[in-house]
Amino acid sequence: MNEPLAVLLRPTKTSEIIGQKHLVGENKILSNMVKNKRIFSMILYGKPGIGKTTIALAIVNELGLRYRSLNAVINNKKDFDIVVEEAKMYKGLVVIMDEIHRLNKDKQDLLLPYLESGLIILIGLTSSNPYHAINPAIRSRCQIYELKELENEDIIEGIKKAVKSKILPNIKIDKKSIEAIATISGGDLRSAYNLLEVCYYSTNDGKITLDTIKNTNSKPVFYHDKNEDGHYDVISAFQKSIRGSDVNAALHYLARLIEAGDLDIIYRRMSVIAYEDIGLANPSIGPKVDACIHACERLGMPEARIPLGTMVVEMALSPKSNSAHIALDLALQDIREGRSGKVPDHIKTNNPNYKYPHDYPNSFVKQQYLPDLLKNKEYYNPKTTSKYERSLKEVYDNIKKLNN
Repeated sequence: MNEPLAVLLRPTKTSEIIGQKHLVGENKILSNMVKNKRIFSMILYGKPGIGKTTIALAIVNELGLRYRSLNAVINNKKDFDIVVEEAKMYKGLVVIMDEIHRLNKDKQDLLLPYLESGLIILIGLTSSNPYHAINPAIRSRCQIYELKELENEDIIEGIKKAVKSKILPNIKIDKKSIEAIATISGGDLRSAYNLLEVCYYSTNDGKITLDTIKNTNSKPVFYHDKNEDGHYDVISAFQKSIRGSDVNAALHYLARLIEAGDLDIIYRRMSVIAYEDIGLANPSIGPKVDACIHACERLGMPEARIPLGTMVVEMALSPKSNSAHIALDLALQDIREGRSGKVPDHIKTNNPNYKYPHDYPNSFVKQQYLPDLLKNKEYYNPKTTSKYERSLKEVYDNIKKLNN
């Protein structure tokens, strides 16, 4: 059976790796380790298809180190025993371990003494956050390096490298088709190579077009360039649809962003909307969005679409208020335009004239907090779109009466 294109193109040196320049670029940590011919146990974590295995193999191949590959789930304790014996026989061994976050206690207990002594150098690979998912006993013996998500430009570089390699003889592909494959891959170079290879072998003449990709790929071709206005128009439409309480439009634009593989911008935009557009009308929405994002990061696609859809429906149909951030913007405007003034003496540090509110009925006492220049200034103008903010308005109005 022929090896996949992704395997045939796998770099044998760290300098050949696409992306991850913060680790394998010139004078960066892993490049310098290889240059100095000394590596340490480490954990590489990041999304699938961004180069964890590639970096591990490039390091051991470039240094000519003896290594064995294990999977924390698939390989049993007997396999681990064999690796330990091999390490003893050769007085050292690198173990590249996939899915290290799923390593059970028996296997951990077996490996730990040899990690401690340096007989085994571990390169653990995981798509989970090691600070949460990996046992501290393993984690404390390893350096931890995060791999960044590959940009479209990185994927395009990889596809061009594949075309130039002549592994696929007489392949012909235009710029738009390369960009479409890069977009569909969603930052996964392995996925891009696989799609390129399938497209190539689905043609009679090796010519890949957008139609070839559409007919080959089970996922619809949804192409837009992150540097083009259309991309930002979709993001803008997504937020404005939620702000305008149009749940169907919000779901439509969410679907477009999901198909474009742009999960990070979805997460950021949802976080902004939670506080900019919903705010005090439903203050529980912020923590809910954070929980949704956390669930999505743990699940990955396609399952991540489920919490995303649930959250966007709730956000679109939630009551809306921008009163808090508008109030802060008005305060910032005063500061930036030179309207501030001195802090009143009685609320300065350790001033004996300060009245401690908790010593008074209902934990309230009348005293001035704003500088004299702004003592009657009101920034906050509550909205009444929700029961919660109406209750805040009631408290706010009562405080103003007590201060008069």
